[in-house]
Amino acid sequence: MVATRLSTKESLLGPVLERLFGLPPGRHAAVRRDTGVRVAMPDGIRLATDVYAPDRAEPRGPVVLVRTPYDRTGPFSAAYGILLARRGLRVVVQDVRGTFGSEGVFEPFHHESADGLATLTWIRDQPWCDGRVATAGASYVGHTQWAIGPYAEPRLSAMALAITTSDFGPSFYPGGSMSLWSMLSWSALIATQEDELDPIARHRLEGRIRAAMATVPVIDADLAAVGRRVTFLGEVASHAEPGDPFWRADAHDGDLPGLDTPVSMITGWHDLFADLQLRDFTRLQDAGADVRLTVGPWYHGQLSSVPSLFRDQVEFLAGHLLDDAAALQRPRVRLYLQGARQWLTAERWPLPTTEQTWSLGADGRVGPGEPVAGARAFRYDPADPTPTVGGPILGKQAGSRDNRAVEGRDDVLTWTSDVLDRDLDVIGEITAELAVRTEHPDADVFVRVCDVDPRGCSTNVTDRLRRLRLADPAPVDDLGTRPVSFPLWPTAYRFRAGHRIRVQVSGGALPNYVRNHQTGEPIATAVRTVAGRTQVLHGGDRPTRLLLPVFGAR
Repeated sequence: MVATRLSTKESLLGPVLERLFGLPPGRHAAVRRDTGVRVAMPDGIRLATDVYAPDRAEPRGPVVLVRTPYDRTGPFSAAYGILLARRGLRVVVQDVRGTFGSEGVFEPFHHESADGLATLTWIRDQPWCDGRVATAGASYVGHTQWAIGPYAEPRLSAMALAITTSDFGPSFYPGGSMSLWSMLSWSALIATQEDELDPIARHRLEGRIRAAMATVPVIDADLAAVGRRVTFLGEVASHAEPGDPFWRADAHDGDLPGLDTPVSMITGWHDLFADLQLRDFTRLQDAGADVRLTVGPWYHGQLSSVPSLFRDQVEFLAGHLLDDAAALQRPRVRLYLQGARQWLTAERWPLPTTEQTWSLGADGRVGPGEPVAGARAFRYDPADPTPTVGGPILGKQAGSRDNRAVEGRDDVLTWTSDVLDRDLDVIGEITAELAVRTEHPDADVFVRVCDVDPRGCSTNVTDRLRRLRLADPAPVDDLGTRPVSFPLWPTAYRFRAGHRIRVQVSGGALPNYVRNHQTGEPIATAVRTVAGRTQVLHGGDRPTRLLLPVFGAR
């Protein structure tokens, strides 16, 4: 390998990023990069790889591995290489199979264990590696870490995991439905990321992607969005039915308690992997692992999250690979309490809370105490599917949004509380328990909790959809009453005094979730639609209610 110094412009990037991200200056001003490396896989495919190192590096030392489908020469990859090399670490940044400079075909999730472990072996065979290897990255780059972490021998020295999870499969099918917006958006991204599109062409593409969310059948949405088949979307849609084991081969959560590698996790309350990453953290925590967690007010890829993400990962890796003990001195759990604009710290997740029951009544009110008994109903028509805004999805459309237009629709029921006379802090997963009667065995129930400010603006805090199928859940009486219980998205939120809490219930949430045709046909190929009525029952032995995890209850 022949390494060359970074250009003057690239060298200036290090100090700029350190100041932007709140990092102390690196102790190595000059960084060298070798861009001529081709790492051979067992099947002969060669993967394009860059190696960053301090200009005057020690002959041998620890290494950080970053494997990405988003271009090893891009700004995020370069930031890892430069920032970590300025601290004295070597950094190996690699294009995964079939992307940018690497040979082969990109088949998302399917090759990352074999290719990652082969790359790990190659690194440890290099004379400049002392055997210690850590990993870093976000989203899919987090998946490439999980794909090797549980199987590496010797173990990795550390894993820095941002906005990711050990098992992506459940994120494709939240609530038994399909995550339409995120799956189609990412499919379009990976299909076009190497195309040379000017800003106007990119804007037009974004418009086609939005329009393609309405495509029927959904398995053809890739053709509508980008004009060609995207294998990944076809795999997601074709394996969306309950019990399909297709994605289990690419899951890496089988032995989380046995992972004895230090781990740092960072995510956001509106991130599409937040629920799964918190599950990963809890399993590691309960097994006694060396693991820490940061949860901020962000959605997936939100620009304002980038400084926190890099600061967390760079400090964590420096602490474990360079014996910087000060970088590791922090509480195990850091959470941002939305609505209060403050950070909380703890040593465990979930935080201790008190469960409060808030009942939904037939009078459209929600709150503690006995509800007004009765029933309310909405009619869901998949030919005119109920829309939604914001939420834990991919891209800048995510997060908290004004819900008033959606709440004004005839196919959305709402319940609103009295004005709060004191702050109410909810931290954890709200559980929704509903008693419903559906005209068709196949139907969706979407529940969203919003914060209504004194001006009447209703912004979403947490939500989730649950797909009902034949006998799941089965009716419990001759009238067809079906009890439905499911956790909403995890959150930490202060509903402030003077505000109100609002609950939405509807039969869909397009484009976040694929529409339910209510015919029982497979998600991938369903075309025919039938409208149907859903009743929500209140009071008696069939209550509809929320179970709130209240923090600091008085």
